[in-house]
Amino acid sequence: MNNPIKVAFFGECMLELNGPAFGVMQQSYGGDTFNTAVYLSRCGGGVIKTWYATALGDDALSLELERRWAQDGLALDLVLHIPGRIPGLYQIQVDAQGERRFSFWRDNSPAKAYFEVAQTPLEARSNEWDGFYFSGISLAILPVNGRNRLLAFAQALRMRGATVVFDNNYRPSLWPDITVARDCFSRAFAVADTALITADDHQAVYGLASLKAAVAAAQALDVFEVVIKRGAAPTLVRSGSGPWHSVPTQTVANVVDTTAAGDSFAAGYLSRRLRGKPPEEATQFGNRLAARIIAHCGAIIPLEAMTDLL
Repeated sequence: MNNPIKVAFFGECMLELNGPAFGVMQQSYGGDTFNTAVYLSRCGGGVIKTWYATALGDDALSLELERRWAQDGLALDLVLHIPGRIPGLYQIQVDAQGERRFSFWRDNSPAKAYFEVAQTPLEARSNEWDGFYFSGISLAILPVNGRNRLLAFAQALRMRGATVVFDNNYRPSLWPDITVARDCFSRAFAVADTALITADDHQAVYGLASLKAAVAAAQALDVFEVVIKRGAAPTLVRSGSGPWHSVPTQTVANVVDTTAAGDSFAAGYLSRRLRGKPPEEATQFGNRLAARIIAHCGAIIPLEAMTDLL
């Protein structure tokens, strides 16, 4: 790969148990920014290379996760290993409409301690990255000092011209209170040049009265490029001083599992934007990829189930 576009991600990938309580469960792994990193690697057309920055333990599960991540196409030299820690775990149940219910065991996750070293591999190589991607969950799992370092890192990258992408994934249970979450999200929007916004998450974080109000607030953000996802409703996108475009989503006849719908959209969108395609075209591809993902079970679907899109 000659002069690849180098994109670093920060977050947490956990072990996944998919199935009913006390029933047969499928073992896998996933996490919001991790899912996006994998799909971006697949959709990068041999031009984009993705790194995943996180922390694991020194146990057998951690080592097996890292081996599998390498098979998923991720560069892993930003991963820290913290002795005595073990990966987080979540159990997921999916209803007949493909909607999900989660239970988490992640309080001692090593990813929370990523920024508890003097300098992380991510920070040490800050001049290398063409793009950096983080989410509301990336911020939520970190202690205060870690959040501050992550946001300062993102700001420094943006100042030197890298593409900094913030995805507003919001999980209320991960935050001590809404005030802390709101402050961190506002700071994240301030350091990002691209915001990927799920409208109902924006509504929840800022306590807005309706989804319409949330969309209007998102459209008013002082961020260079904004994408607003509204479920099955058309996706809205605007870049710079250009107009807002409305891009239809794709109808899926049989929704199997909505896990990673937004994560895969983000990957599809960025796979086109980072290679210079216009926002509308990038949004169309993001919607197409998300529609394919939710027609299959699990966060990461088999590569052969999406090769016709690549």
